[in-house]
Amino acid sequence: GLLSVIQKLKGSTEQELRIVLLGLDNAGKTTLLKRLASEEVSTITPTQGFNIKSVHSHGLKLNVWDIGGQRSIRPYWKKYLGSTDLLIYVIDSADQKRFEETGQELAELTEDESLTGVPLLVFANKQDLVTAAPAAEIAEGLSLHTYRDREWQIQACSALSGEGVQDGMNWISSQIMNRKK
Repeated sequence: GLLSVIQKLKGSTEQELRIVLLGLDNAGKTTLLKRLASEEVSTITPTQGFNIKSVHSHGLKLNVWDIGGQRSIRPYWKKYLGSTDLLIYVIDSADQKRFEETGQELAELTEDESLTGVPLLVFANKQDLVTAAPAAEIAEGLSLHTYRDREWQIQACSALSGEGVQDGMNWISSQIMNRKK
């Protein structure tokens, strides 16, 4: 399948990427990371500080930094941005009271010069909940269409069920392959 094509294109050496996984507290970042690592997602505790996991996907080794999203931790996010190959930003699609706050945090992040041109994948998480806003509505609210300095994608997903997560990983893979051309 796709994995063997990618391996042939790039030879057998596995490419390593640094991915930073951010979003407000309770957005589902750690659940998403555990889902990517094929780990059990039934018991998740809030991240105090950060988690790092190496995830193998599409012949790539993704070193994913999951950094806590509590208000007290957010000022430290910028310390983790250096050498980032891709930013994943997770939004709780059902927590509409915090859309403005999460939008401000994302806008601030993307203005950081260490993220200039870095591709952005926004996971509109918790789509399994009836109160979840559709990804297109979230993209509009975040003004993603105004991001001209980078490739971006919004992906509806449920980190709990895994639905939509692989589609986001496929987009990451396509970004890496396009960058190599």
